[in-house]
Amino acid sequence: MGVIGRVHSWETCGTVDGPGIRFIVFMQGCLMRCQYCHNRDTWDLEGGKEVTVPQLMEQLVSYRHFFEASGGGITASGGEAALQLEFVQELFAACRAEGIHTCLDTNGMVRKYTPIVDEALAVTDLVLLDIKQMDDDVHQNLVGVSNKRTLQFAEYLAKIGKPTWIRYVVVPGFTDDDDSAEALAQFLAPMANVEKVEMLPYHELGKHKWEALGETYPLDGVAPPKKETMERLKGIFERHGLTVSY
Repeated sequence: MGVIGRVHSWETCGTVDGPGIRFIVFMQGCLMRCQYCHNRDTWDLEGGKEVTVPQLMEQLVSYRHFFEASGGGITASGGEAALQLEFVQELFAACRAEGIHTCLDTNGMVRKYTPIVDEALAVTDLVLLDIKQMDDDVHQNLVGVSNKRTLQFAEYLAKIGKPTWIRYVVVPGFTDDDDSAEALAQFLAPMANVEKVEMLPYHELGKHKWEALGETYPLDGVAPPKKETMERLKGIFERHGLTVSY
């Protein structure tokens, strides 16, 4: 029997988690506690449902004509997909055998660099890496854990030359200042594997999930960043030679 994965859900025609139209698998479980999390219901490590790779592939291949026409593929997201790398490796290997583009959407919380890390990355075409904040104190306040593992993973991806898009959520009061963007830009500028930085404006579309769980949404009342803010930060990244989108 193959590896069993614990999956929250999947989306058949996603357009914001990697290039083209994508089949997105939302893996269950996460160790970060982002105050703005829009998938609050994926945190529980024991939640979701158990699935096998053949079960997912049966769903996936029926949509492959959409992927092929758009340059899309499959994205393993979450929750945190890196917590289930054995499953991701088997899933992506099956996708590679079908000629389907693979993308790993991760916060980089890789705890041990065992062989499965390289095995999973070997069948990953593109990594979407969320870097929340370079300042560790602010990072811990915003998401509950240190940024050290995330930054180590970013450096590892650069070392092996794995194509990577960096995702940076612009959260008013936490990551929308010039110094935060400048620190991240300086960190990324030497990394030839970083194809672009995706700036994601904060939103509270996941607020209802917190409320459904009987919890208070931590950033209630925080407004999305203004266009002027996004443009200002975009300019900082571009001055360091980075390609930026938002």
